Amino acid sequence: MQAIIYEGANQLAVKDIPVPQVKEGYALVKVSHAGICGTDLHIYAGLHPRAKAPLVMGHEFSGTLESDDVPGIAKGTRVTVYPLLSCGHCTPCREGNSHVCNTLGLLGIDCDGGFAQYVQVPKESIIPLADNASNKLGAFVEPAAVAVHALRERGYTPGDNAVVFGCGTIGMVVALTLRVFGCQDLVMMETDPARAALAREMGFEVQDPTKLGDMGDYCKSRTGGDGYDWVFDCAGVQPVADVLLDAVKVKGHILVVASYSKPVAMPYFKGMAKETDIQFTRVYRLKDFALAAQIVGADPNYEKIITHVLPAAEAQKGFDLLTTKGTGAVKVMFTFD
Repeated sequence: MQAIIYEGANQLAVKDIPVPQVKEGYALVKVSHAGICGTDLHIYAGLHPRAKAPLVMGHEFSGTLESDDVPGIAKGTRVTVYPLLSCGHCTPCREGNSHVCNTLGLLGIDCDGGFAQYVQVPKESIIPLADNASNKLGAFVEPAAVAVHALRERGYTPGDNAVVFGCGTIGMVVALTLRVFGCQDLVMMETDPARAALAREMGFEVQDPTKLGDMGDYCKSRTGGDGYDWVFDCAGVQPVADVLLDAVKVKGHILVVASYSKPVAMPYFKGMAKETDIQFTRVYRLKDFALAAQIVGADPNYEKIITHVLPAAEAQKGFDLLTTKGTGAVKVMFTFD
């Protein structure tokens, strides 16, 4: 089968490798589409501590179930896959928090994933796609689940206003999911013109934070002098960390959804003065993933975030699009059909 192989820092190869021999408790999925995640970019750069070459990356994918022994799901069903691998025995797992297992693993990081024509996956992780979700959207359920989890896990209240920093994949899905969850007063912050234009195409107001002057004054001017109920950090860079506490209101909520690759500093006294909270979120629960699989097909804007779909043979081009400034790429996928 054809597979995209990580062979070391900044080294990819497209090769023919054997179809997986399915082990007990697993099933075989024929991959249709697979998306590049920010984690895949870290692996590609040689920065991920667990990912070891040679490796078939990819934990955002869709396809067709090839096995006939998955309870409740017939062979030939279009599916997506919940990619988390939890131990089931540690304290978080026993307490119902297996998504933050002490030894959490992922398909495509700790074992071969979806950047191949076939992948073996745990039977209990297979989720059928809704009829209104294309195979392309099926590979987009994973990032959408990040947003669903963020809002459900941290208790977003419908009607609360929000500001979202970053119009990358996660920022976009957070904004779209906020709209699904009843947010009527939302502004996005983005410095990249192409990404800002895409967000505006989806009906969002987007501001360039470098052109607003004092962030605190701007946010107060938009909210009757208060600041925002919810501030979502989907950027993960120091200039955003600098202003999160300026944007939020007294007793408001800052939710860090971005994965910071470098340590950052924050003006914590501002948080103390406002008695705000700074929360974090990681991946998703199985319920979040199943909900995301239903949500993505109901709004055509989710598919607009997928800016490029390439054949697997163009693997290097896909990664170059996301590691080169100015390409306008947001979500890049490979197809194995």
